Amino acid sequence: MSHNLDETLVLLARTPEVLKTLLRGLPDTWTMKNEGDGSWSAFEVVAHLIHAENDDWIPRTRCILNHGETQAFPPFDRQGNFAESRQKTLDELLDEFARVRAGSLQALSALNLQPADLDKKGKHSALGSVTLSELLATWAAHDLTHLHQISRVMAVQYRDNVGPFNKFLGVLHCAGHGA
Repeated sequence: MSHNLDETLVLLARTPEVLKTLLRGLPDTWTMKNEGDGSWSAFEVVAHLIHAENDDWIPRTRCILNHGETQAFPPFDRQGNFAESRQKTLDELLDEFARVRAGSLQALSALNLQPADLDKKGKHSALGSVTLSELLATWAAHDLTHLHQISRVMAVQYRDNVGPFNKFLGVLHCAGHGA
């Protein structure tokens, strides 16, 4: 499947509602637990998604369009707003994510990207040259990665309760979402 910006936007627009439907109103046992040291809870994943909206996707898009490969993307701290987010409820974070995602999609629309823009390149400090198309496709895959991560983190809470059914539940055997 080749990258299609319109299809990417459809997926990106749905993520906030998917998260609200999955997480809103659940007890903390589902949303605040993780898989162990170094892993994230569903709450922390939502906090991360908000941070990425503010400091990653649109800023990097603008960096590609304005500077090409002459200026590397600003560094991105994956846990950049965890401390601030802990002072909010999950429902507040879900609402905030919906607002900032809508703003990101409006900002992207305002750029009036043309097919030639998608081939423009920027500079990632670790990956080197990347195209705008690759960045935008990554944004969508990033959402899906974190939806998978949330499902996995939640399923793990019942790892010891499913008994022999464990062998049929692939989500309980997934090693993680990335290096």
